[in-house]
Amino acid sequence: MGIIDRYILKKYLLTFGLMLLLFVPIGIMLNLAEQIGKMIDNEAPLMEIIIYYVNFTIYIGHLLFPIFLFLAIIFFTSKMANNTEIVAILSSGVSFGRFLRPYWIGATIIAIIMFIMGMFIVPAASAGYNEFKFKYLKKKNQDRVTSNIFNQLGDRDYIYVSSFDPERQIGYNFTYEHFSEDGTLEYKISSANIRWVPADSVYRLTSYTRRNLRGDTEEVVTRRRLDTLFAFQIDDLTPVSYIGETKNLFELNEFIRVQKRKGASNVNTYIMVLYKRWALPITAFVLTIIGVAVSSAKRRGGMGANLAFGIGVAFIYIFMDKVFSTLAEQSGFPPLLAVLLPNLFFGIIGFYLLQQAKR
Repeated sequence: MGIIDRYILKKYLLTFGLMLLLFVPIGIMLNLAEQIGKMIDNEAPLMEIIIYYVNFTIYIGHLLFPIFLFLAIIFFTSKMANNTEIVAILSSGVSFGRFLRPYWIGATIIAIIMFIMGMFIVPAASAGYNEFKFKYLKKKNQDRVTSNIFNQLGDRDYIYVSSFDPERQIGYNFTYEHFSEDGTLEYKISSANIRWVPADSVYRLTSYTRRNLRGDTEEVVTRRRLDTLFAFQIDDLTPVSYIGETKNLFELNEFIRVQKRKGASNVNTYIMVLYKRWALPITAFVLTIIGVAVSSAKRRGGMGANLAFGIGVAFIYIFMDKVFSTLAEQSGFPPLLAVLLPNLFFGIIGFYLLQQAKR
């Protein structure tokens, strides 16, 4: 690695670190100013608040890594261009491709950090961040779906409840259906409600009815109340909406496999979480290309114009990412395409801008 490589790489990493040190505390202060009233009203303990903001820093910081990186590249590259450093480097016989090498090295370092954090560190921070948020800052039961819940247990068992109360751990209008290997309904259990009784470690069914089907005959068993066991946890009826974010790479892969087998309707949400973790490090390279292409030439307006352009690109990127994510989660749009299209779009723009910058 030559002197120029070390010089640019040092600026790349130090400016990125400076962006984090500048903007993350601002984000913490803005969040605290907005939420302090709710924390006081809900009597959140001081230690839990401190832990919340540690998790907040990791969670939000990682989420905004690409934006901070993009602005850092534009900032220090524009400064180099205004000081005619880039002109001097290229005039000495260094090709534009060779000039980009330290940028690729820096992007690789950041991408590796983003990958490790996203797969193994951020999930734990996300769990603490979201648990505190829905415990003290949001209204109750906003962290999960509580109506018209359908789940598949194994290959032949299905359950349904019309509504679920997470605090009381009770589901209403419960139905359990078991099918034979040839797809014939063997028996069906229904009850007005199903409640988990922790003291006895059983499920309590009220207004219990069981229909056993054997060929053309039907046997009906009814009871006012029945305590029994099932091969599922009461919280499995409706896991919290952010559960995918709280699992590391291996746990998330297994969780998605189970949800697919159960026929969960919101499985695309978890798949999106997985694909975004893989795609986020790629954005380090895409935004590096665009950042260098935009800011490597000295132009009228200087650094201010480049930063304004960078902020505009960042907002467009976030908007596209949000639109495609919503399409994948709420419609039949493929999650893989939803993750790839924003990066592909900006990758093409970056390649075009890079060719223009070389000229």
